[in-house]
Amino acid sequence: MRITRLSQGVDANRTLQKDALQRSFDVLIEYRTLMDSYNVSSGLLVATSAVRDASNGDDFISRAKEITGVNARVLTGNEEAHFSFSGATAGVALGKAPIAILDIGGGSTELAAEIDGQLESYSMQLGCVRVTERTLGRGIVSRENETAAKEMINSEIDKAFLAVPNFEKLIGNVQLMGLAGTVATLAQLEAGLATYDRNAVHLRSLSREDVEKWYETLKAISPEKRLSLIGMVPGREDVMASGLLILGAVMDRLVVSQLVSSENDILDGIVASLLGL
Repeated sequence: MRITRLSQGVDANRTLQKDALQRSFDVLIEYRTLMDSYNVSSGLLVATSAVRDASNGDDFISRAKEITGVNARVLTGNEEAHFSFSGATAGVALGKAPIAILDIGGGSTELAAEIDGQLESYSMQLGCVRVTERTLGRGIVSRENETAAKEMINSEIDKAFLAVPNFEKLIGNVQLMGLAGTVATLAQLEAGLATYDRNAVHLRSLSREDVEKWYETLKAISPEKRLSLIGMVPGREDVMASGLLILGAVMDRLVVSQLVSSENDILDGIVASLLGL
């Protein structure tokens, strides 16, 4: 995994920035080299929120195809949610209540759950980078910025529940699984992991109190100081507080006090689809 911050500046400019593009292309070149070493002949490259929102998204897809030699396409928000749900929940049986997945990305956040036998999903225009750039800011969090961020987040959650009325059925009766960097980093912080250990992160139970504790810790210090915390993942130090605000707000709306961290996510769902599973 490499953090390239492709979504940097997209919320404000609706354009993938030159530096962010180059960082991403450099990683794809590295990945193509790895693919060659393992004789990989087929695959799929998917792009999500940043490319969906950017006016030059087609240019990115074209160059990505050229570099990797595999098919590349932009997922819709619902496709993203469905892949994430299938990847995270395969083989998981946590209890009687329905499972919902929350995938907090850089530009969007997907909520998906199987309700009355039907997979329901919504992609919110929320992400740790988007909220950071628009409202919360990258440094020590001010009261004004925090208020603006919470208003932005709650407004988007309202839209999700209006668009998918069945989400109301999840309130107080759901097993929430958290995917992607915010939740994985929270699990590492809570476990005090200086080095990533999948066994310590995957299916780790995290409480609403854990979310609040780490948000309060991070918001009071600079990104540089956040990096000194055991478990902080480089590249997330300036956006982690926004991710935790999103996570906490969704937990509050669903009235859940616990979530489970999953290291199986959208990538697992995509691989399963390619294999016909």
